[in-house]
Amino acid sequence: MSEQEAGLRPSTGAAPAEALAERLARVGREIGSRERAHGSSLAEADDVARALHRSVATALESFHAAAGDAGAPHLRIELEEPRADDKHLRSVQFELLRGRHRAIVTVKSKGEVTLVGPFRSGKPEGPCKSFPIDAHADIEDALGGFLERFLQEAATP
Repeated sequence: MSEQEAGLRPSTGAAPAEALAERLARVGREIGSRERAHGSSLAEADDVARALHRSVATALESFHAAAGDAGAPHLRIELEEPRADDKHLRSVQFELLRGRHRAIVTVKSKGEVTLVGPFRSGKPEGPCKSFPIDAHADIEDALGGFLERFLQEAATP
């Protein structure tokens, strides 16, 4: 079967790996140029996500210590590091996990913080609640209730 019959572009004379690398470099330049305009807002979203992550980490330290003091040191919640969001290209997320229980904090470059869950893996995500990125008091208040619901659900057998 020829390259054309297989749906491949005819050989350019370059080794296949080089041709593929050149092709993907071209695509990278195109997409990178398109996304460049979102760099500063994505950097701001990352900063906000990392600040929220630090707050949640400190709060979880208090939770773990209090649970341990109360005789339940097995109540451990995992907090993932902020990373590129799974669903939104121009967003940053971090997750809280315990077993199948999940909660996600997403910070979008369009200026929104969304609290997702709590929910169980394999089930539909939700409920979601979004806030303007600069609504610090509202986010802090909602984050408390959000974390409390997650902890209650995650610690229920």
